[in-house]
Amino acid sequence: MADASNSLLQTRPALPVDVVLHPCWWHTNEGMTFDRDFYYNPLRRVEAERLMEAALHERWGAYGLGTRRNEDLPVIGAVHLAAGFMISEMLGCPVSYPEDSSPQVTCANGIDVALDAEQAFRSPVFRRFERLLEALKTSYGYLVGDVNWSGVLNVALDIWGQDILLGFYDDPQQTAARFDTIGQVIAGFTDLIQRETGSTSVSVNRNVQNVCPSLLLHSECALTMLSEDDYKRFLLPFDIAWSKRGLPYGVHYCGTDPHRFAASFSEIPRLDFLDVGWGADISLLRRYLPATFFNLRLSPVEFVGWEPSEIETTVTRLVMQSGDPMLTGVCCINLDDRVRDDQVAALLRTVHRLRRQLTGTANAESEGPYPPKAL
Repeated sequence: MADASNSLLQTRPALPVDVVLHPCWWHTNEGMTFDRDFYYNPLRRVEAERLMEAALHERWGAYGLGTRRNEDLPVIGAVHLAAGFMISEMLGCPVSYPEDSSPQVTCANGIDVALDAEQAFRSPVFRRFERLLEALKTSYGYLVGDVNWSGVLNVALDIWGQDILLGFYDDPQQTAARFDTIGQVIAGFTDLIQRETGSTSVSVNRNVQNVCPSLLLHSECALTMLSEDDYKRFLLPFDIAWSKRGLPYGVHYCGTDPHRFAASFSEIPRLDFLDVGWGADISLLRRYLPATFFNLRLSPVEFVGWEPSEIETTVTRLVMQSGDPMLTGVCCINLDDRVRDDQVAALLRTVHRLRRQLTGTANAESEGPYPPKAL
């Protein structure tokens, strides 16, 4: 049964909120490009993150976005995007870098993939990442930020495609062994980043910085393709083990049906945080997970079609369904270049209003979302 205390998150604020804009938004509105240099050139890293902070402050600074626009920060990963690719590339998947999108992982279909945890850390992409860390640390003396590390099943699908799902039944022992190797790589990668910066998962969901920057958030996007039994056999053991690593722990589930796994999620010893996909039965999840922080995700596809009044109504309804403003946050991830400034403002304004009403916090508009001390 999940720990009911959630003590590692006791200092979290009420109703944190954040948005992540798709690279096409940044390309269209700010002229930014997302080639390989954006991710690995130390000068570009620092410059790009400062420009992104400035753009956010210009549009929505009244709600606390862009608080670090005047700082040059040695940010090791794209903390303003949602882009999980590096682990897959370390394990042999080809990756391209479009100028107006996140890095695109091409499924390796298991071809020429020698799954080896030690070799992954000798791969060209990891060596490139090491050079980035060394250059930034030499220049600044410290590092901040993190890199989206995706998740066990997500990476397995990148490597083997649908064959990994067939392996659940055709060769469960081999499938479990493959997952174990991927898990070793992820654990080594996140341990390294945690030691250097104090965070691992702001790049998985930016609202993590407003809840608990040390949170370890496992992306399980593809669980929507699995039965509950298959999750319990092959992936729940990772969530149970990783929840005991000493960090606040969470599961990212961006599909429409996380409630299918509510009972299974309640078996995780410490599920401090659940990224709740649009369309979820929030009330059912809350019955199984009374002490888990719910990060409520709005649909970026539907969001761009809503008027501000619809955004206000929707956000208010979801927050009330969650049942506790101290265990609830709101986000919208990967808003594309169709979104209007007033739509984003409506989201932020609504959450600030709800924060005042539900917790008695005064002057919420002047407070900012919450100061992210470690991007």
